[in-house]
Amino acid sequence: MTLQQLLGIRLPVVQAPMAGVQGSALAVAVSNAGGLGSLPCAMLGPEAIRDELAAIVAQTSQPYNVNFFCHAPPVPDAAREAAWRKLLAPYYAEFGIDPQAIPAGPGRRPFSHEAADVLEAFRPPVVSFHFGLPAPDLLARVRSWGAKVLSTATTVAEARWLEAQGVDAVVAQGLEAGGHRGMFLTGDLGTQMGTFALVPQVARAVRIPVIAAGGIADARGVAAVVALGAAGAQLGTAYMLCPEVTTSEPHRAALASDAAQVTALTNLFTGRPSRSIVNRLIRELGPLNAATPAFPLAAAAIAPLRAKAEAAGSGDFSPLWAGQNASACRVVPAATLTGELASGCSG
Repeated sequence: MTLQQLLGIRLPVVQAPMAGVQGSALAVAVSNAGGLGSLPCAMLGPEAIRDELAAIVAQTSQPYNVNFFCHAPPVPDAAREAAWRKLLAPYYAEFGIDPQAIPAGPGRRPFSHEAADVLEAFRPPVVSFHFGLPAPDLLARVRSWGAKVLSTATTVAEARWLEAQGVDAVVAQGLEAGGHRGMFLTGDLGTQMGTFALVPQVARAVRIPVIAAGGIADARGVAAVVALGAAGAQLGTAYMLCPEVTTSEPHRAALASDAAQVTALTNLFTGRPSRSIVNRLIRELGPLNAATPAFPLAAAAIAPLRAKAEAAGSGDFSPLWAGQNASACRVVPAATLTGELASGCSG
């Protein structure tokens, strides 16, 4: 079965869900163009999810995807949080921020029955997960609606595990990908490999369709991963300058500049490795710092620094998510881009 047959889409292109920089508008545009548009829900509360889904179904009759994180909420550690804020103290002083006035908060929510209650009214055709899968009872609810289930694998072992749990397709996320690593069976970054090494190994190891992700920027990249055994491609960075995306101005400027040529896996912004364009915070604290609280608790202490810097037009304290290949990241309507991405692939 092809990816198009499985998901009911016309083109083998999946728009990567990008929490914090997009909402329903991008998902609608991609779905109406024949790809699979995606709505990231990890940073949305139940009412916001409901509003975004209502907007999607009002504007497209095509299949769409809703995406959730599956991390276990961490136990807050006061000592670790204090150490993290002490490390950030010089920056607070620079911007005139009172660290005692900064609220703690998770920032990103794992999939829950509360979220499932909202989804049930819409019965989305595709539901995807990052960091593994939710608890069996939650997964059973998703399946009961007839939704196709996708999840991310960063290793062959993760792909096999997901197949054993019955997912319908696996997203093979290469090291080049922007945003959070989807790894869940191990935290060892040494297990991560590039897309062109990962995809053929995963394609040989599982019988379900494989969607390649990471460093794919144009039609040639889509065609290349299909030649390696993928059933389709998932792209995020390529869409980040589209008018339908809510990327901040500092983020857009970084993506359009030479700065986008240098990215790093960093845990500074959330507590979990994610690929970002290198900025001041990454340069000065190092991309991977042991002082960060557990995911996603690191984000709260960074938030006021980000807000102050962005208000001044700077991305020095922002998570400038981007993959290693931003060469095709340009200002073009998402529908046009989706068609172009699929043009080199006959699948």
